[in-house]
Amino acid sequence: MESLLKPLITLLAIVNPIGVVPFFIHFTRGFDAAQRRRTIHVAATTVVIVITTSALFGLQMLSFFGISLASFQVGGGLLLIMGAVQMLHAEPAESKGQDVDAGADRAATGASIAVVPLTIPLLTGPAAISTVVIYAEKAKGFTGIATLIGYGLIIGLVTWVVLSASERIGRILGQTGINVMTRLMGLILAAIAVEVMADGLIQLFPVLASRS
Repeated sequence: MESLLKPLITLLAIVNPIGVVPFFIHFTRGFDAAQRRRTIHVAATTVVIVITTSALFGLQMLSFFGISLASFQVGGGLLLIMGAVQMLHAEPAESKGQDVDAGADRAATGASIAVVPLTIPLLTGPAAISTVVIYAEKAKGFTGIATLIGYGLIIGLVTWVVLSASERIGRILGQTGINVMTRLMGLILAAIAVEVMADGLIQLFPVLASRS
């Protein structure tokens, strides 16, 4: 039983929806209730899609495009750094061009940030995707893959529940608290990005690991 639940526990720890709440509050602080709900739905659905796709086609896709997991880590790290810089300034992810009409453009923005960077790479980044691929490689036949996909559905549901409660968390913290947390999480995100990129670079260039 323990070995059966290990992939679920591991993925929950890596995806960590609770840890993404400050980012979600930051990215959606200019949204109304309907836009925020749409962002939550898109993000949770995208989490399920990413995990399912990784389980079914992860190895084949990387092999087809000639992309190694190490290269994927470096690319994901660059995306994280871009998001971290914006958060260190406590600015909305889509702060540029906010003077334009807020109708369809802002709705499109909500769907956009739900996928990148909220779901990819913050929720299901290189670590989560590579973990799914590894467990998919170890899975025994259809049952193992189906179980992994089921875990993806559970993680998507957990993500939806946690993000749906973010408004309550925001009211408790207040704008000042959110700004402080945004900058702090931006600093942490920058550090995570460096580690993700470093791991990828060491795999691409093993000589880097031998330097003292």
